[in-house]
Amino acid sequence: MEPGSPKPSSLRNLLVRVLLFGVLIVVCRFAYVVTLRGEACDVGDFCFFPAPESLNILNSAIDSTKVFIRAADGSTVTPDTALRDLWTSREWRQTVEYYSSVFQDLIGMGVLSPASKALCIETPTGQDVLALREVGVPDAIGIYKKASRPLVIKGNSSHHPFDNETFDFIFAGGGVVDRTVKMDEFAAEICRTLKPEGFVVVHTASTKDLYSMSSFLNMFNCCGLVQSFEIDGPDSSLPSIRELVLRKESGYPILGRSEEGSGGDSVNKCAVPAHKRQLLQGAEPLITEEPLKPWITLKRNLKNVKYLPSLADISFRRRYVYVDVGARSYGSSIGSWFRKQYPKQNRTFDIYAIEADKTFHEEYSKKKGVNLLPYAAWLRNETLFFEINRDPGQSHEENMGGRGMGRIKRAGATNLGAEVDKIQGFDFSNWLKSTVSEKDFVVMKMDVEGTEFDLIPRLVETGAICLIDELLLECHYSRWQKCCPGERSPKYDKTYDQCLELFSSLRGSGVLVHQWW
Repeated sequence: MEPGSPKPSSLRNLLVRVLLFGVLIVVCRFAYVVTLRGEACDVGDFCFFPAPESLNILNSAIDSTKVFIRAADGSTVTPDTALRDLWTSREWRQTVEYYSSVFQDLIGMGVLSPASKALCIETPTGQDVLALREVGVPDAIGIYKKASRPLVIKGNSSHHPFDNETFDFIFAGGGVVDRTVKMDEFAAEICRTLKPEGFVVVHTASTKDLYSMSSFLNMFNCCGLVQSFEIDGPDSSLPSIRELVLRKESGYPILGRSEEGSGGDSVNKCAVPAHKRQLLQGAEPLITEEPLKPWITLKRNLKNVKYLPSLADISFRRRYVYVDVGARSYGSSIGSWFRKQYPKQNRTFDIYAIEADKTFHEEYSKKKGVNLLPYAAWLRNETLFFEINRDPGQSHEENMGGRGMGRIKRAGATNLGAEVDKIQGFDFSNWLKSTVSEKDFVVMKMDVEGTEFDLIPRLVETGAICLIDELLLECHYSRWQKCCPGERSPKYDKTYDQCLELFSSLRGSGVLVHQWW
């Protein structure tokens, strides 16, 4: 052996180390391709055997805590024991397989493709995200209020941590829209982060009728409906759900768009949509014959009234609003009827009380959640006179109970009664159009002592009537009197037939109106 030549054992050690290093490179490459990129091993270099097609991209991470997983933000994480236990549970895996089936169908429809950049909204642990990756859509991520890496990062339905027009496909499963309170923000964020011609797919159990379906679609003013059909639910607790596929229209203005929420538009006329007309088929019939004892017949008829929330699902509205025009005292309608009896479907309503009689104003200052407008609903902003209603045949206490039931008199009228109050009238139609929009659910009760024959035509003329989903209207006419058989009340000059014509014309126009008492 030549002096200075390497010993055989040293050479063997060197060769072994080189070989081990090469093996280490192959192993690392395999781990990267399968675990980090979510692809089969036969797609890259250094792969000497293919991985099974059914290989779960998370299984290799679950098997060893030494394997790091790259998250969407570029960082690496190691799944903890709780997360690994969740990922390996039977229920979790069944949900993944359910979503995989859903997404495979969407791929077949052309809604989803391997090149799609996909977002799943409000997904706590990311089964839908994993399902997307497993069916061949690797660029998928989920958001939730608490991150669950590597599938889910922090975010929520009203704030996506992404730029405008980022995604080709957005998915809202798990009934997230059925639990969403601020639907307008939910829809606006999807419109913002979805690319033009991109798809949004929603799973919901709430669009059971044309009314709720139309309410939902009205929220997504950036999209058009592509398809709607029932599919099997994820488990026995929800056997069937509706899948809605929407597509974002090109040219939708993401930045600087005007919000229609608080003001409507300048167009006066409006067409009542089909979903509102359909409700009338389930409404109670109008009383066509004038009742001889209206204080009994009309009051009993309230039991027959079919309120809108008992006919349709009122989900998917921006706000829920109750307007009491001619509210009188808090207990006469708001406290005794609306808050206790109206079927609200667990929705919180903004309440507006419109009452010109100052006798009741102090009472409202002590009621939380009620917005008092101390004016008279009228055709324009002007000074009016309000008749103080007193019956000589009643006691002082009974007459106080009749407060708020006086008629409005225009300034300059010659037939003013002995007791009047000067009040301020306001343009009710304009106020309504500036306060609510077609995205809101609006219920209105109107008891204005004959002024309905002025206000209703004005609401129709300006188009404000189309903002009202349900109207409870008391129509005032010369009724038979309870106190004096055979005599009619001299207070009003309208007939029952004129009231019936008012109700009939409203229903004929598609307005769900009820005869109120």
